[in-house]
Amino acid sequence: MRRKRVRQEEDADIDITPMLAALGAAGFAIGLALKDTMGNFASGTMILAYRPFDVGDQIDAAGVNGLVESVSLSATHIRTFDNQLIIVPNSKIWGDIITNKTASDTRRVDMVFGIGYDDDIELAKKTLESLLQEHPLVLADPTPVVKLHELADSSVNFICRPWAKTTDYWAVYWDITRSVKETFDQEGISIPYPQRDVHLYQQSPSADPGARS
Repeated sequence: MRRKRVRQEEDADIDITPMLAALGAAGFAIGLALKDTMGNFASGTMILAYRPFDVGDQIDAAGVNGLVESVSLSATHIRTFDNQLIIVPNSKIWGDIITNKTASDTRRVDMVFGIGYDDDIELAKKTLESLLQEHPLVLADPTPVVKLHELADSSVNFICRPWAKTTDYWAVYWDITRSVKETFDQEGISIPYPQRDVHLYQQSPSADPGARS
């Protein structure tokens, strides 16, 4: 009777090692699955706390350039300028360089204009300065900069750097570019394009070392 009872107790023992192994593997898999999610939540918390950008700002982050539509703990919604909605995980944004192009009220507009080597440098400089002074959206302070910057292969290049309100950035860029072309044409100032001079030399038959005497 005693042996039978011992045998029944032995039969009642269950080996739970496989079950523990299965639970451990499941926990590991769940941990891996939640790793990115938790990272996004942590990054979202940092973004909301430090606010490197706000809704409506134009940013360049995680390789995406556009306007911020919304920010949540997990992702940031960015509307590109061709009207695509891109949902970027916050870990991608917080772990990368963030450029907020509308964080300041003013921006410098960087442009380069080239003239020909035979053109009047002083006339070109005064023309550019006059165009900047006359444009209603160009700010007087900081003072716009026009300087001869580079002697390039096919042109003499001027840097042209006016300041404008951030909201007027592209209006100033496009207006000045158009005005420069039209005014340069009126003043007879050329806008060169890349070119290469090819010189051909004809060799006389007597100069050919293989020619017979």
